[in-house]
Amino acid sequence: MRAPDRAEPGDLPSVDSVLLQPRVAALTTSTGRPLVVAAVRAHLDSLRALARAGTLTTAALDAAAIGAAVTLRVAEAQRPRLRPVFNLTGTVLHTNFGRAVLPTSAIEAVLAALRAPVALEYDLAAGRRGERDHLVAALLAELAGAEAATIVNNNAAALLLALNALAPRREVIVSRGELIEIGGSFRLPEIMRAAGARLVEVGTTNRTHLSDYEQALTPRTALILKVHPSNYVISGFTAAVAVEPLADLSRARGVPLVVDLGSGALVELASYGLPPEPVVKDVILAGADLVTFSGDKLLGGPQAGLIVGRAALLQRLNRSPLKRALRVGKLTLAALESVLRLYRTPEQLPAQLPTLRLLVRPAEVIEQQARRLTDSVAAALGRQWAVTAEALESEVGSGAQPGARLASFGLAIRRSDRARRPSLADLARRLRALPRPVIGRVADDAMWLDLRCLEDPDEAQFIEQLARLPP
Repeated sequence: MRAPDRAEPGDLPSVDSVLLQPRVAALTTSTGRPLVVAAVRAHLDSLRALARAGTLTTAALDAAAIGAAVTLRVAEAQRPRLRPVFNLTGTVLHTNFGRAVLPTSAIEAVLAALRAPVALEYDLAAGRRGERDHLVAALLAELAGAEAATIVNNNAAALLLALNALAPRREVIVSRGELIEIGGSFRLPEIMRAAGARLVEVGTTNRTHLSDYEQALTPRTALILKVHPSNYVISGFTAAVAVEPLADLSRARGVPLVVDLGSGALVELASYGLPPEPVVKDVILAGADLVTFSGDKLLGGPQAGLIVGRAALLQRLNRSPLKRALRVGKLTLAALESVLRLYRTPEQLPAQLPTLRLLVRPAEVIEQQARRLTDSVAAALGRQWAVTAEALESEVGSGAQPGARLASFGLAIRRSDRARRPSLADLARRLRALPRPVIGRVADDAMWLDLRCLEDPDEAQFIEQLARLPP
């Protein structure tokens, strides 16, 4: 005999009867029938599974309970999947979170491009069709000290285009120590194969000399490729050939030198107190024929692959059929132009460019913030957790300056000695379930919230929503 508060599969209402309930019917009117029907069916399926397991209560079949559950399912289905989060991981340029945050001027430029037709491929002076890259190519070339520039959708695409346009079915010489793997397990040799180029490895993993390149050059060589190992560090007994001697060799043998800078910097970062990074203009001055780099890393702009260098080579790239497949849209160009304009006044960059502002944020300022927030976070989490302000080390992220560490501060959340040792994984789940998810990192038996990327204007929202931390 079943318990009086237990329900069986046969007790479940039909889909049609649930749809006739006033609350669900009103939801159908406001959001559309297909979405609500799907939510009703999904909820009834979950109830049926509970009934078969013998754990479904009669209270769960109450019309109000079903209506509330269906409403929650519809709301979840309508919630945007691309949601803002609090990045408290300590990684400033986090690939999983979209890398660089755009400055206000770039956001306004994107909104303007969304609100009205724009002269994307129209030459206003001549009154005829134009080229979309011309919107930013001259400015990018100016900042890079190059003859010309072009833009594609990311740096991997930039390298793919260069290899496909300049070295199809021909050899490309690369040091073994520079055969990188980028995010998502994409490897440089695979990109070269996709581009139709033939890889010629020279040197060893830790040491490559100019003579290695010289000996590998043949009539089949299309170009020399130098790759900045931005996502790893090799230390110890190492040797690599700088751009300038490689450029001298490439000119003497009549083959182009292409340099993939990865992150790429348009200004000297050391002048802002950050670790040094190769500057695009310096690489051009050293003799590189083409330089490729990302728009959404150290540059602080939208996702894009930027290619600068000799005009004759850029013309070959732009004539490639692949260029059209890899081109960017009006929103990227609008944001990129706005960000590039900021670089004309580099002394104002820390105030105007969010990426640089976060990277140079003083540790003492972050420490003050951490101590200011400790009690509020502790009160929101409850007595099960002990919250302390502690020194941390942030990183640039997205493969940029992998060996660099930035002095930072944050909150360490540990199990209270008085508690029953709740799960850190469960705490991380609860923080991710907030209206604006809070993403930290779990390590060394603690949840760490690095506050480098929590700027003062966002503090209030961060604290306010902790009161709604789900159980």
